[in-house]
Amino acid sequence: MLDNEIQPEETGRKKMRIKKGVYLLPNLITSASLFGGFYSIIASLDGNFERAAIAIIISAVLDGLDGRVARLTGSSSKFGVEYDSLADLVAFGLAPGVLIFTWALRPFGRYGWLAAFLFVVCGALRLARFNVQITTIESGARRWSST
Repeated sequence: MLDNEIQPEETGRKKMRIKKGVYLLPNLITSASLFGGFYSIIASLDGNFERAAIAIIISAVLDGLDGRVARLTGSSSKFGVEYDSLADLVAFGLAPGVLIFTWALRPFGRYGWLAAFLFVVCGALRLARFNVQITTIESGARRWSST
């Protein structure tokens, strides 16, 4: 046997490492988007409203990128969809709610935090509805495609 020959076992291990790395990439991008939302909340609490808004915009760019990377690499998973939804709730529900409250609604007291909370609730409801519709559409597509 030559030194440069690759054993089938080694090839299988390399493929497994590459496959794990491919699944990790979209989740890392989602984690970066989640970090943007978290940073936005911290910046809002510190009074850095411009940085908080920029962090939300960066999260939006990363959110668009993670889905594309998952589809391009064929690494979409139910875990990834759920993780993305949780990251979206923080980055596009909670972070903007905290930003709006600390920037403009604090003088209104309870009415201000109620308005900010309603924004967060609407974001959570929209994401939950989207997740349910995705599951319903997928199961309906499977049902129709099998006939």
